[in-house]
Amino acid sequence: MRFFCFALLLLTLSCSNQNTTRTKFIHFIPENTSVVVKTSNIESLKSAIQNNDLIEKLSNTNTYNDIKNKLDALSILDPKSELLICFSKENNDSLQYSIITKYHTSLFKTDSLTNYIEEKLTYKNKSITKSTLNNNIFYSTAIDSVFFASSSKKIIDAAFLNTEKKVELEKIYNTTDKDKSLSVLINSENEIIKSFFIEDLISLKNFSNYYAVDADISQDEMIINGITKASDSTNSLINIFKNNIPQENQIQNITPSNSDGFLSFTFNDYKTFKTNLLKFNKQDSIVPTTLFDNAIEIGVVYEGKKQAIVLNSIDVIATKDALLSELNISDTYRQIDIYSFSKANLFSNTFSPLINFNKASKYCVIDNFFVFADSLEMLQNIIASYQNKTTLSEQTHFKDIKANLSDESSLLIIVNSSILKTILDKNLKDNSNYNLKKYNASGLQFIYDINFAHINGIIKKAKTRGYQNSISEEFNIKLDANLLNQPQFVINHITKQKEIVVQDVNNKLYLISNRGKILWKKQLQGAVLGNIEQIDIYKNGRLQLAFATANKIYIIDRNGNDVAPFPKKFSNNITQPLSVFDYDKNKNYRLLVTQNKKLFMYNVSGKIVNGFTFKSANNNINTQPKHFRMNGKDYLTFKTANKLYILDRTGKTRVKPKTSNNFSNEAIHLYKNKFTTTTQNGDLVSIDSRGNTTIENLNLSNNHQLETTSKTLVTLKDNKLTIKSKTIELDFGNYSPPKIFYINDKIYVSVVDLQSQKIHLFDSQAKPIANFPVYGNSQIDMDNIDKDKNLEFVTKGESNAVILYQMN
Repeated sequence: MRFFCFALLLLTLSCSNQNTTRTKFIHFIPENTSVVVKTSNIESLKSAIQNNDLIEKLSNTNTYNDIKNKLDALSILDPKSELLICFSKENNDSLQYSIITKYHTSLFKTDSLTNYIEEKLTYKNKSITKSTLNNNIFYSTAIDSVFFASSSKKIIDAAFLNTEKKVELEKIYNTTDKDKSLSVLINSENEIIKSFFIEDLISLKNFSNYYAVDADISQDEMIINGITKASDSTNSLINIFKNNIPQENQIQNITPSNSDGFLSFTFNDYKTFKTNLLKFNKQDSIVPTTLFDNAIEIGVVYEGKKQAIVLNSIDVIATKDALLSELNISDTYRQIDIYSFSKANLFSNTFSPLINFNKASKYCVIDNFFVFADSLEMLQNIIASYQNKTTLSEQTHFKDIKANLSDESSLLIIVNSSILKTILDKNLKDNSNYNLKKYNASGLQFIYDINFAHINGIIKKAKTRGYQNSISEEFNIKLDANLLNQPQFVINHITKQKEIVVQDVNNKLYLISNRGKILWKKQLQGAVLGNIEQIDIYKNGRLQLAFATANKIYIIDRNGNDVAPFPKKFSNNITQPLSVFDYDKNKNYRLLVTQNKKLFMYNVSGKIVNGFTFKSANNNINTQPKHFRMNGKDYLTFKTANKLYILDRTGKTRVKPKTSNNFSNEAIHLYKNKFTTTTQNGDLVSIDSRGNTTIENLNLSNNHQLETTSKTLVTLKDNKLTIKSKTIELDFGNYSPPKIFYINDKIYVSVVDLQSQKIHLFDSQAKPIANFPVYGNSQIDMDNIDKDKNLEFVTKGESNAVILYQMN
């Protein structure tokens, strides 16, 4: 949501305004705050919100634009710790915000500030700054090294006076995850968020007191996990589940796939549940019945304006006995008898406000389910769907969201796009015409525990099903600026899966999860040279990113933090990508830096390795130095325009080629146990371990590319791609260098036509892979990046976008 793109002015702050006992950000939350948004990574949050499909669809609503317009008036904040955004309502309808974070000298980015007016104010001798930016006014100050800003002067003034700690709020605040990019706290007495529920009689206000959830936002889904708590002294609906054990929700097994959704609540002891519900409804008793004595789950199935009540029984015979007076058959459908029911308002009288349907005039029995409705057609649809196995539980979109929900819950709500929009509209100022067509299933559940309830929820856009042998787009996310280099995969040492690293033209480095979530951004001082390597600097299984820019070597941990003593700065330019060697596979890494003619070898402490004696080449080195191991010996290779060097690990000449050539800028490869590259006119040069040299005319032009594995040689000349002596004539275009991937004992060769924006993929026999070419704007990286068997590849999409594809 672009309204999280903060801008804030540079403040000249005096010393601390006041001595208080407040030590945590939570202590500064204003009174009457409705919603608190907490983030530990504002840049990651902004990117996630910017790329989320649902938020994009809501961007035309008045509520969205109201918040966006207020917060767009601020400059960019660069917080070094967590940041809180507090929303409240004043004068019944005026939305106010406050921002709380730790003050530090580089908190504000002011380079882009325009149309800015600043005025110094005081309140009881305390310094306040009134700021006007783009016609929006806000106020700011500092209290005990805490930065506090607000759209309301009244809230700023109160911040100096309000030193009372909010004990209950702090308890629930402490349940949020410190490492999540987004957590949300909601006060049930708020005037901003009205309801999560289908039934109008259930609101946040009467359901519980406080809600605290952590949220994961990716391109096509939002997942929340958290808790809600209501004190025993309050009349909150969540307490009706007290002293009951949640049971497995099963109503999805009888809900037709074409329904709008369902609500399900469970209990292991109906008598206790009934007592709690009577207390909530302030009733002494209800009409006695034995119908619910053996029920463990009650629910409502929604179909347009029609509803059906479902009772899930653990003793079908006993429940049938409770209906002995209701055996008047009114119809039969598919050998299922449909009976008349004389107590149409029984469910609403017993289970309000969870159930408010009072027209249950018919019922049928389907295995352990007793289904009550007013519409004969709805009962027939339920019977047919159950028998045909076309219920919601059989649908892929339901299975996808169920993976993020518990099997047992006290209260479960599953809705389709129509009811999802209805619920969202309850919380928006207008019912804008946004389309949620592909949001086939969303879910919210509450699991009652001792004195609180767990919350799990998911809103997910259904993906187009990937058919066998097809290519499906997994995500397409936008960065802050155009891409500078091609995306590449790196290993997540925690999950053993792959993530994506890429840099934009502003030299920001991004780490992106394989679900499309931007985990962090890091500002670098230059462009990354070549590919990023991964090393285990501490030998503990945790991997770091290692690479060079023109003037620095970086080693960065998986959280985006520099690993000391890096970055290491160089006064002279680094002219080739950083080479990382682990000679004996014992994690004693060597970092080789190229500076024109010279090579410098460093250890992971950033110290020169004195045992490396190579001083200078005869000319500028034009390829990244590589390490090969053959027959128990180490070979370090690189070349200049007219000399190829093959050294040992100390930098001494190990092999001296028995010929000289004018070399191309193509890399050196180990092909068929020979050091292989090309000349400027495209001849293949191969040198064995004794220096014997062979030259082969491949009929390549000056403009050619070479790539090999140990046994496969690939060349590209103009539009002619040759794989193992088999040549494919491609359409004329502007082609990237070929890349070879060896995955699951199979060779794949890719080239990208940057002119027509097409990715081509071939096997080792030069046969095209099915369903290629596909759209792409850069070389690809390809691997199996997750737990399934399908391969994925990543590429540049639009100028500022990263696309992940899956080969099904």
